[in-house]
Amino acid sequence: MYGDDATVRKILTESGDTWAVVGLSSNRQRAAYGVAQVLQRFGKRVVPVHPKAETVHGEQGYASLADIPFDVDVVDVFVNSDLADAVADEAVAKGARAVWFQLGVVDEEAYARTRAAGVDMVMDRCPAIEIPRLA
Repeated sequence: MYGDDATVRKILTESGDTWAVVGLSSNRQRAAYGVAQVLQRFGKRVVPVHPKAETVHGEQGYASLADIPFDVDVVDVFVNSDLADAVADEAVAKGARAVWFQLGVVDEEAYARTRAAGVDMVMDRCPAIEIPRLA
């Protein structure tokens, strides 16, 4: 419903390979950890964004999107829906080409704002589920 298959395919294949994963920490029990591994396996550079700014999967972490000193193509959001709207706005400000809200993360107003800014977006889906389908 929040991102058709064509948009999912575009984000995964055309939007770029540098993915900032907001909420990614070294906690192996969290979904973000495993999803980031899948993204790396499919050739994506995964940049952890977490207040602890930990290095995860060999990539330096940053406390916020604004702290990342290089361009980001896609922002993958693993925070609660009540925090996700601000992350979507930060992603647009950062110049990301796409925003991806993970399963269970839904904010219709953030979706509308992001799309109105010309940025592709999907919500309530998981790239680790979608990307193998493209292979």
